[in-house]
Amino acid sequence: MKEILYSTKFVNLTASKREGKPDWVYAHRPNAGNVVIIVPLIHKKDGDYTLFLITKRPPITEEYGEKYCVEFPAGLVGDENSLETTDEAFRKELLEETGYETSNFKIKAENLVSSGGLTSEKSTLATADIFDTEKKAEPVDDGGVIIDRVEVPLQDVKKFIDDIQAKGYYMCAQTLAGVYYLLNK
Repeated sequence: MKEILYSTKFVNLTASKREGKPDWVYAHRPNAGNVVIIVPLIHKKDGDYTLFLITKRPPITEEYGEKYCVEFPAGLVGDENSLETTDEAFRKELLEETGYETSNFKIKAENLVSSGGLTSEKSTLATADIFDTEKKAEPVDDGGVIIDRVEVPLQDVKKFIDDIQAKGYYMCAQTLAGVYYLLNK
């Protein structure tokens, strides 16, 4: 049994009422059944690349100061259109956040959770092969959240991660999962 303690458009604070045990409070997204995580694999004439987003997330900056996060493109499924499918969300989010298009998505992992004790949010992670490197749209900044996009040659991904960690950046757990699938293709 659950009880909604506090509700906003995008997040509910929910309590799980468990018999004989204290309540467990967690975050739940009322308007999204899934999150898509897209691991771009960009095929250029001089080699293969991936694309990382550098973001500024309010929960991180509020708690830890002016820190940046490193992420792959991602988005909620059904937040704007309740009939949206996961496949449609993959295409939409890739175009919005990178300007690239592809129909070649390969699902690598489903039902990923980043913090099962804090949130009910689950994700589906897929790689996206991008052969046409011409941008089809101007990428959005998502209300100022996305502050940079960095294309990294695949052979330099580990060095990139080491460098950003040395700078004190934060990295989303799903991003590390994506790197695993990217480098073990």
